[in-house]
Amino acid sequence: MSKVKNEEEKIKDRMTQKIGVLNRRETEARILVPFIESLSKTFGKAEVTEILSKTIKDLSRKQGKDLALEYGDDVDAFLETLEFWKKDGALEIEVLEKSKTKLNFNVTRCKYAELYKSMEIQELGAIFSCNRDFSMVEGFNEKAKLKREQTILGGSSCCTFRYDFGAE
Repeated sequence: MSKVKNEEEKIKDRMTQKIGVLNRRETEARILVPFIESLSKTFGKAEVTEILSKTIKDLSRKQGKDLALEYGDDVDAFLETLEFWKKDGALEIEVLEKSKTKLNFNVTRCKYAELYKSMEIQELGAIFSCNRDFSMVEGFNEKAKLKREQTILGGSSCCTFRYDFGAE
């Protein structure tokens, strides 16, 4: 990566930290939804959704790698990076277990889900946000694994995040 691109990435990261991830996701959704709808009419919803999902996963994996380079790749570092997603009360989290290799928590309120529901784009919202979680931790720490059985956006009362940082 060139030094110029590295500086550009740092500027984008600082912007996201300043405006918050929730505001960033809303801006992205308001721009992308009409674009995705237009593309779907031409190329088919399934094809466009598949490309969108893969692209977001790839971006998320890279973001996880970048965060690990800056903060480290252990449980404590990962928990620290969650502050970006919690900014402005975007997520309310109840930590259930934290150890050297485990981080288990429930998201009890998700303004991301509330945003996507208010825009009536739950399916796309799941791709824009929920879709990122597995790839993010994969990029953050290759040994880490996430199990999630339910999400608020999927209709549950909470999102279950069960991370194992010692997984083989």
